[in-house]
Amino acid sequence: MIAPIERTLAGLRAQTAIWHKAEETIGVVPTMGALHQGHLSLARAARAACDRVIVTIFVNPRQFNNPDDLASYPRTEQDDARKLESTGVDLIYVPSPDQIYPDGFATTVTVAGLTDMLCGASRPGHFDGVATVVPKLFLQTSADFAFFGEKDYQQLQVVRRMAADLDIPIEVIGCPTIREEDGLAMSSRNLLLSDRSRIKAPVLAEVMQDMRAQLQAGAGMAQIVEDARTLILAAGFTRIDYLELRDGNDLSLLDRSSPGARLFAAAWLAGVRLIDNIAVSGPSG
Repeated sequence: MIAPIERTLAGLRAQTAIWHKAEETIGVVPTMGALHQGHLSLARAARAACDRVIVTIFVNPRQFNNPDDLASYPRTEQDDARKLESTGVDLIYVPSPDQIYPDGFATTVTVAGLTDMLCGASRPGHFDGVATVVPKLFLQTSADFAFFGEKDYQQLQVVRRMAADLDIPIEVIGCPTIREEDGLAMSSRNLLLSDRSRIKAPVLAEVMQDMRAQLQAGAGMAQIVEDARTLILAAGFTRIDYLELRDGNDLSLLDRSSPGARLFAAAWLAGVRLIDNIAVSGPSG
């Protein structure tokens, strides 16, 4: 059975009040729609951990610094609702913009430090948009748990910091990246790739896996990054925004692998910006 769709804050709160009165826990999965198996895995994780599950679908205009990117973002609400049927979610919240940003809305949330590198450096204002809309969704749904994918790892860390700093009583849970059979990290943006570009896209993950092996063998980033960039560009990618090794907690830049390190990449393929990250353990041996 397809879960009911609620479009108003008043309707949402009427439903969550019933669940809270019954002392049921609520999990929320915030999304911008165009759902794929990665999103569905988050919904299933929420279903396993919580009494009730809400999936939100809201294409947040404040996350886009490029109007064309916002206009081209896939919007597939009915298909999304059908996909969620298999996960057993209880409610799909699809607010109209005025339910999130009513007339006179004048507040922006900024998380310092974690947002001035990686995607934050090349997408000005993006994480301000994330850090502004996510607490609204947390408070509107009054959820106890929130589920985010590690594919957007910087976003996950920003959300965790924001929730802790604002004392929002919610536990933010990171879930593993879901990949296609050829290794490409699942993303709504993959729908924008042509068939020809889609064949080239897995090279990004392949190069990152090779880099991880070299880092674990004791190599430094300075030794391997230029060759890696050459391979990515030779495969048909047109630009690399970043290819960096960083600490998994504070996202500080690293040159060599250490416990908790992660390798991050963002690159453009046929006008589509693809991001990925993988955990890298300390050197072996």
